[in-house]
Amino acid sequence: MAPCTEEWNQRGKVFKNFEKLPESWDCQYDQLYLVRKPARGPRMDPINLLPYLPQAKWSPGPGDQGWHAMLCQVRKESQKCTRRKSLLKVRVMDFVTSTAILPLLFGCVGIFGVFKLLQWIRMKAYLRNAVVVVTGATSGLGRECARVFYSAGAKLVLCGRNREALEELTKELASLATKVQTHKPYMVTFDLADPGAIAAATAEILQCFGHVDVLINNAGISYRGAIVDTTTDVDKKVMETNYFGPVALTKALLPSMIKRRQGHIVAISSVQGKISIPFRSAYAASKHATQAFFDCLRAEMEQYEIEVTVISPGYIHTNLSLNAVTADGSTYGVMDKTTAQGRSPAEVARDVLAAVGKKKKDVILADLLPSLAIYLRTLAPGLFFRLMASRARKERKSKNS
Repeated sequence: MAPCTEEWNQRGKVFKNFEKLPESWDCQYDQLYLVRKPARGPRMDPINLLPYLPQAKWSPGPGDQGWHAMLCQVRKESQKCTRRKSLLKVRVMDFVTSTAILPLLFGCVGIFGVFKLLQWIRMKAYLRNAVVVVTGATSGLGRECARVFYSAGAKLVLCGRNREALEELTKELASLATKVQTHKPYMVTFDLADPGAIAAATAEILQCFGHVDVLINNAGISYRGAIVDTTTDVDKKVMETNYFGPVALTKALLPSMIKRRQGHIVAISSVQGKISIPFRSAYAASKHATQAFFDCLRAEMEQYEIEVTVISPGYIHTNLSLNAVTADGSTYGVMDKTTAQGRSPAEVARDVLAAVGKKKKDVILADLLPSLAIYLRTLAPGLFFRLMASRARKERKSKNS
């Protein structure tokens, strides 16, 4: 605080030139002020000497009487404050390190560690020797799911349209070094988009091991195009592969699961099953339908103790955009920037394994921005719609340029 009078301003300059402080003042101050009562009025003008004390040189002058006593009083108050702070710190440390708190903390950490360990053991036991059917196993996320579930000791039934790719995958799995007993995978070749092939494929799947413990509906195709340019046949093609195919296969395998009162249905959906972005209408519609169907299935299968998990990944670095269909039914053939920057399929597959092992109901495997968009769609729909309209304008402009 600065002095209030010219006299004190001059005195402040003198204080900066102190040469020596009395030995009795040689102490530590938390906050040190010199205060003098003026002749008139009760006002008190403080001068902060703390920055100058280490180099201070003092010589008494007129009106300096009483300063020494006042400084000593400040010193006493400062020491009292320091003692109170020290006492408070000691009491806090005593409380933290008391026999009541430390055992409680260590106990909580121990209980959490035991819980995680039991959860891990349960997950391993749940998947070991389980019969796991993976659709779309020839490439991308399906191929990586086959790898992680095989390494976990599951009995695999690999499904896809390309027999040669399935055989190559089978040979690759046989060469993997694993810490658990593994089983030779079976292969079932069929097109999920062909309704007539589902019944025969189901029978062949059940013949492999006699039953199915886990069905992973992974197969799917993507789409790129404007709604006004897209034919209805393209919409049907996307829906057949992404929705009607998985639904038909699930319905075909459900009776055997219900009979055993045991089973786990997994649907690999997408973040676009929760929000919709421009120029992805057919794909987003198929994933929204998938989310809704398997949410209903979860509720209805609870009485039979059958688990249902819906997994919604964000962008994954696969050939999904390369193989996407366009508005006229042709192949898109372009690796989108967002897809190229997506998560690795091996990483997502490990998350799928963990979600299945922990019997999670609904899982979002996306980065921060897509995850926030899901909540924004619910909490601030108006803002979300404006952002999507802006995105549509930008994409349209980039295509026309």
